[in-house]
Amino acid sequence: MRSALATVTLLALLTYSGELRAADADLQIVLAADVSRSIDDGEFDLQRKGYAAALTDPRVLTAIQGRANGALGVCYVEWSGEEEQQVVVDWTEIRDEEDAASVAAAILAAPRSFMGRTSISAAIDFSMARFAAAKWQAARRIIDISGDGTNNSGRSVTEARDQAIASGVTINGLAIVNDRPNLGYSAHTQPPGGLPLYYSQNVIGGPNAFLIVVKDFNSFADAMANKLAKEIDVAGGGGKLAFSLK
Repeated sequence: MRSALATVTLLALLTYSGELRAADADLQIVLAADVSRSIDDGEFDLQRKGYAAALTDPRVLTAIQGRANGALGVCYVEWSGEEEQQVVVDWTEIRDEEDAASVAAAILAAPRSFMGRTSISAAIDFSMARFAAAKWQAARRIIDISGDGTNNSGRSVTEARDQAIASGVTINGLAIVNDRPNLGYSAHTQPPGGLPLYYSQNVIGGPNAFLIVVKDFNSFADAMANKLAKEIDVAGGGGKLAFSLK
């Protein structure tokens, strides 16, 4: 009887310890990657490798380890049309290079999820559902959206954004100025004022929301590393910021 009780106690302690470790990640980021049809296979490959490289970048790891709890919760999803969202890597806690490398490897190994239209609004809604599904709740929640076009499927993107913001979530953006969209499909038309202005006015929002602009997919890895490091470092405040990388 004593042995059985000891076993139950040990299992309970192990479970409790795991929950405590997960709860230490008081920052959760959903990395929401656009894989719509305007992004060709070569650009998709650069984007995937860019996310993997960013997660293992020394700037990002230093930012994580510089936090009081030294932890970050990450969920990586890919999205396209209104009914096309896929969890590629579910919630994972990153504390060190080994954790980051595991997430990066999983991202690189997965097949491409979709190649449809562009529903930023559905990507936001899906990301909000991922927060609700997480095993622990964080004080700060960020949706990190990268994309090369405007919302052309699903409900109003501003409605989705405003509902997310009202729940205390920040949405940051990485606008990719894609001058060579996949010509095998209907390409995005540039919105009035350009894609960066569109993202600034319609997509990003919440405390310390910011936008990074990249000129092509070759700059994606460096831009994403800068973006993640900034997101991890920034706490509190408000307003919108914009950066441009060539």
